[in-house]
Amino acid sequence: MHIFKSILAGFLLSSVAFAQDEIKVGEFASMTGGTATFGVSSHNGTALAIDELNAVGGLLGKKINLITEDDQSKAGQPATIVRKLISEDKVIAILGEVASSKSLEAAPIAQENHVPMISPASTNPKVTEVGDYIFRVCFIDPFQGTVMAKFALSHGWKNVAILKDVKQDYSRGLAQFFEEYLTAHGGTIVKDQTYSSGDKDFRAELTSIKAAHPDAIFIPGYYTEVGLIARQARQLGIKAPMLGGDGWDSEDLVKIGGEAMDGNFFSNHFSTQDKSPVVQDFLDKYRDRYHAEADAMAALGYDSAMILANAIKHAHSTDGNLVRDAIAATKDYPGVTGKITIDDKRNATKPAVVLTIKDGKFQYVETIAP
Repeated sequence: MHIFKSILAGFLLSSVAFAQDEIKVGEFASMTGGTATFGVSSHNGTALAIDELNAVGGLLGKKINLITEDDQSKAGQPATIVRKLISEDKVIAILGEVASSKSLEAAPIAQENHVPMISPASTNPKVTEVGDYIFRVCFIDPFQGTVMAKFALSHGWKNVAILKDVKQDYSRGLAQFFEEYLTAHGGTIVKDQTYSSGDKDFRAELTSIKAAHPDAIFIPGYYTEVGLIARQARQLGIKAPMLGGDGWDSEDLVKIGGEAMDGNFFSNHFSTQDKSPVVQDFLDKYRDRYHAEADAMAALGYDSAMILANAIKHAHSTDGNLVRDAIAATKDYPGVTGKITIDDKRNATKPAVVLTIKDGKFQYVETIAP
């Protein structure tokens, strides 16, 4: 009996020692469900960064243990997952989510526990307004909405219809900022229609939009619905160009929308056609590992992990307060998605690119600075 107890005690001590020899980082992502390509891509980028860091010894002499949980693209899951990551897994930071609604659900829990959280791609302004432990490495919707409104006006598209997803904070916010800039600079919203995530038939909304004769249609939704919307719009004889945001960025967009996606435009975080060595090196590494082309969500996942790692290095600690301060002090970090500076509202100041779709491929159009 005494021998068993001593063996058990030794095992427990070694387990504790092992746990102390690693840095636990939590990640929550939509690995399955309606926005799975977002979650898989951002996770792939994050995992690539973590493996790179571990290959050169990790951080502070310790390996990084990335603990990833699937929120299944479902409301309610992020809060449960983040509570578990903090209370049970004892992670020192959280990476996630892409969708703003999911980040808004998780952020109060991270804030309450003083655990730094970095979203790779949640663009709704409210996300970082939750508190001083919440950050992002992407631009925000006021900027993204303004970019696309400027782009529309520069092409003479003054009379624009909006078709937004009422279930997504991302979509509603982007529509709001697009409308504010467009109407303040001589444009008109000729029709404002809504749909809900998961809808399949948009013909009633599109028929109403067609009757308004818009120069262009702004659809700030996710690829799952946008592809169907584009296909049905063209079937109804609507020829106006369609505009969107980074929620379009998925290879599934063209799989769903087909030829109907050609000639449309969306804002994004980077372009694979960027000749920068930082971008091309990342694309090569991603290709080698996953045998696929990286998208913006993968690049943002990579950047979020590297920004966290950079902060831990500068803090010389995994203490939540010190890491938080170091993330906040990030300036001109050479990320894949551009030079990243975290501003006083914990948002990334960086440019956006506008892409078009031609023959089923995303093509670079222009870069628009903050």
